[in-house]
Amino acid sequence: MADTENTIEQNKGQTSGNAFLRWLKNPAGDTALFIIAVVLLNLVASRAFLRWDLTKTKSYSLSAASKELVRSVEEPLDIKVFFSRNLPAPYSTVYQYVTDILSEYKGASRGKLTYELYDMEDSENQSLARKYGISQVQIQEFAQNEFGFKSAYMGMAFSYADQIEKLDGLTDTDGLEYKISQTIGKIISNTNALSGIDGDVTVTLYRSKKLADFGISGFDEMDRMVQDAFGKVNAKFQNRMTLRMEDPDPADAEALSGRYGIQIVEWKDDRGGTERGSLGLVVEAGDKFRTVPLQMVSMIFTYAVDGLDDLEENLTDSVKALASKSAKIAYVTNHGELSLADAQNGAGNFAGLVKDSYTLEELDLSKKDIPGGVQTLMINGPKTAFSETELYKVDQFLMRGGNLMLLLDPFDAQSNPYTGETNYEKITTGLEKLLERYGVKAENAYVLDEECYTQPTQQYGKLNFYYAPFLSDKRLNQKNPVSANLGNVIFLMPGVLDTSEAEAKADTKVTVLASSSDKSWTMADNVMLTPFTVTPPADKSGMKSYGLAVLIEGKFESAFAKKPEEPAAEAEAGTGNGEAAASPAAASSGSLSGENHTPKSTQEGKILLIPTSYITSSQILEANSSSAIAKLLENSVDYLNGNGDLCAMRTKGLSLSSLYVYNGPLVTFAKYFNIIGLAVIVALIGILALLSRSAHRKEIRLRYDADDEREVSK
Repeated sequence: MADTENTIEQNKGQTSGNAFLRWLKNPAGDTALFIIAVVLLNLVASRAFLRWDLTKTKSYSLSAASKELVRSVEEPLDIKVFFSRNLPAPYSTVYQYVTDILSEYKGASRGKLTYELYDMEDSENQSLARKYGISQVQIQEFAQNEFGFKSAYMGMAFSYADQIEKLDGLTDTDGLEYKISQTIGKIISNTNALSGIDGDVTVTLYRSKKLADFGISGFDEMDRMVQDAFGKVNAKFQNRMTLRMEDPDPADAEALSGRYGIQIVEWKDDRGGTERGSLGLVVEAGDKFRTVPLQMVSMIFTYAVDGLDDLEENLTDSVKALASKSAKIAYVTNHGELSLADAQNGAGNFAGLVKDSYTLEELDLSKKDIPGGVQTLMINGPKTAFSETELYKVDQFLMRGGNLMLLLDPFDAQSNPYTGETNYEKITTGLEKLLERYGVKAENAYVLDEECYTQPTQQYGKLNFYYAPFLSDKRLNQKNPVSANLGNVIFLMPGVLDTSEAEAKADTKVTVLASSSDKSWTMADNVMLTPFTVTPPADKSGMKSYGLAVLIEGKFESAFAKKPEEPAAEAEAGTGNGEAAASPAAASSGSLSGENHTPKSTQEGKILLIPTSYITSSQILEANSSSAIAKLLENSVDYLNGNGDLCAMRTKGLSLSSLYVYNGPLVTFAKYFNIIGLAVIVALIGILALLSRSAHRKEIRLRYDADDEREVSK
């Protein structure tokens, strides 16, 4: 009996199990299983944040540079998001983008970054936003068949340590990741300027103690003054710096000069032999270094150590430059360059473009040396010649690892107010001498291009401005961060560059960032650029592409064998920064000579060469512009100042799939094909379908009843 009961229970269990299996196999259970799967999937998704960015440039993903930046956060970083809800299109997408991108920042920060969304309908939150400096912006909306304006909060506040920064007026997503990362980087660097450097920074004073025997003014106080300046600067950087005082071996003087570019001092010993010593101050971290301006100079009847008065400032700037956070750009003046203060005829719009990230400090090379903390020297549209001393300063700046941004015009275009004609005078500044030594030849000729800016007119039809090449994305280097994702750029009145020698050098790398089309030619003589008179040459064989923006990176050889002698006028006036040339008496009676010439680059440098300055003027660049040429200029400045990783953030959402313009028979064929061809193709497809159906009906009839001659209509 017990066995029977056990058998019945087993049969019941099997029956129940079989019923459940039959229910799973039955279509009736599919709905329930689907609901269960959706619930489980949502539970998993609520705890795991995953996104797939299918855009070509990963426009909606956090870039590697941003991830690395937030990983360097050492203290809690809090972001308060003050955004009004229910915004009209397209502003509603900004709020969604902000929340999505901040989620990625939070995930990459390893718990150091948090953000909070505030309901801006709450009056207390509105008051809090105003305390952080977030104000309402006016946005346009379409309601009840009318356009109107409404006020909305669209900003964020960043809190880190005791620092607060804000981003306000975020009305679009263009470059938003760049703005957020730039703000985070700024607030971190304000708290810890060495956040971009792993390990400690070493400051080394190289001074041969034998120099104390020559009564050099300031030499006895130099150690103390360096220690005092170091103590103040070290305190600014959380005491992460180390000071070393070195008395180098005389045999190492040349090696130290070749490595760091510091000064070699020579003198005669008692037996008439030559002895050598060293004098210089170097800031170093890993394989990177900066040389702080400190050297012996010849004064009237004596010698002195120059650079002690500005030691703290120069040391601070050098440390910041070492951390790739230098915000100063030396902008050369006094040679007819475009004025930074003139937005109408000068480079005022360019100055406004970079003012949030960099400070353009005007520099007259005839009066001052290039400051030690400067990473980039910019020369924009010079018209008059540089002196040998000025050229030497530019050359040695490059030899010591500095970067040059040169925008050079081939001609000085001056309009005659009486005749209205424009005269084109060839420009010779002396910079050509330097460039030739570096492997670049800048010619006095304009590049003209059939792919150019055009303007339709009622009187003349379409006017071609051949002297304004129009560059699509395929004319811009899409592999370099400076020009990637950009297109539709106008280069006005560009000159000719020949970089063949630089390309042949083993120590330099040449990258063409922008180039004209293969339908380009040059104009060097009898220049006349009116669109009515310029026509492409009949012989197309000489046409080719020309580089319009060229980047040269690597190590260079100096254009000078030694430091040039200063003219008498400069010797009497001095250099304007405390340095004076040797007087005849000092030159004849002095026993010291200071050699501070660097014949070859001590560090890799960069030269960005653009053969036109018009792209920084109001003729091409508008105020507060977000155009492609503005992005190209901003990227150029970032790249030269060691912030190349920011370029991709700025342009990642601007990738273009351009429509290319063609002329000739192909255009005519495309035109008539779109008008007639598509209709003909549709008609032919209909006829073929009709014949196919008729043949199919006939095949059916012949297969089943060949004797029935009736036709099936349907």
